[in-house]
Amino acid sequence: MSAVDIFGSVNMGYVIVDSLRLDDWRRFLKQGLGLHEAAADDRALAFRVDAHARRFIVRRGDAEDVTVSGWQVRDAATLAIIRERLAARDIPVETGSAEEAAFRGVKSFIRVRGPKDMAIEIFTDALLADAPPRVLPSGFVTGESGLGHFAITSKRPEKMLRFWQEIFDARLSDRIAQPMAGIILDISFLRLNERHHSIAVATTRGLRLDPIRTRVQHMNLLVETLEDLSAAFERLTDLGYAMPHEIGQHPNDREVSFYVLSPSGFEIELGWNALRVDEATWKQGSYNAISVWGHKPGRNSSIDKLLLNLGNFRRGLGSLLNAEYSPF
Repeated sequence: MSAVDIFGSVNMGYVIVDSLRLDDWRRFLKQGLGLHEAAADDRALAFRVDAHARRFIVRRGDAEDVTVSGWQVRDAATLAIIRERLAARDIPVETGSAEEAAFRGVKSFIRVRGPKDMAIEIFTDALLADAPPRVLPSGFVTGESGLGHFAITSKRPEKMLRFWQEIFDARLSDRIAQPMAGIILDISFLRLNERHHSIAVATTRGLRLDPIRTRVQHMNLLVETLEDLSAAFERLTDLGYAMPHEIGQHPNDREVSFYVLSPSGFEIELGWNALRVDEATWKQGSYNAISVWGHKPGRNSSIDKLLLNLGNFRRGLGSLLNAEYSPF
């Protein structure tokens, strides 16, 4: 098994959401967040944010969740190292078909069954578009940092962290202990490149519960300017989308952001000005709150908040009866 460190050679390339609410997703992504619609029919939607032909895909399906995440690696040598690591841990690998690759906007890819039963797909070469994207913001921040990040709740956080650290050489950026509804939520932030984190793993302290229905609690995208952020907030508010957390700032990556509820029920965090980690000077930190300021709940009624809390509590108790898949 190779001892080569592949940190800095991996970034998030694309996501696939399975949903029956394609019309709402089209409105949400195109009119609200301002992504470029690359393709649309009654079976799937595909959107761009940069030179990649496809970054955000919604296909018809009843999961109402992120079911696939695609991760771009620097070259064939890096992919070979990842294959070796997967084989050493007896994690089965599938090769995607040419039709599947075209649907994702990549030349080829491999797939494994990842933590929490999300398909993890790995590729080297993305298909590129001929013209710049027509997006409503001045731009989205991608490049070497990748598309964005995920936050995932887990009852088996040690195994989830181990997957990203052992397969992709993820590094721990810092941790946050967040009091929430009478419990402590411990969150670990993992980076794969200069982006402060590509994966955040959250778990309840003590009794391990998972109150979140979806595989991801939220997905993050970054825009270029504060004006881009505020304009998107206004658009989404005018369109009637709920804001679980209005504009605020995080203490660890210093990102200014807001959280909007997607048509499938997980949250999208849109942010600006997240720091890039300097490996030569970075030191792991720990914080006791997820926000420095802001991120207050949106203007939901008291009954809406009560129903949300009751739903999360019920799902948390129900999760005690259900095993969480891990490839380890």
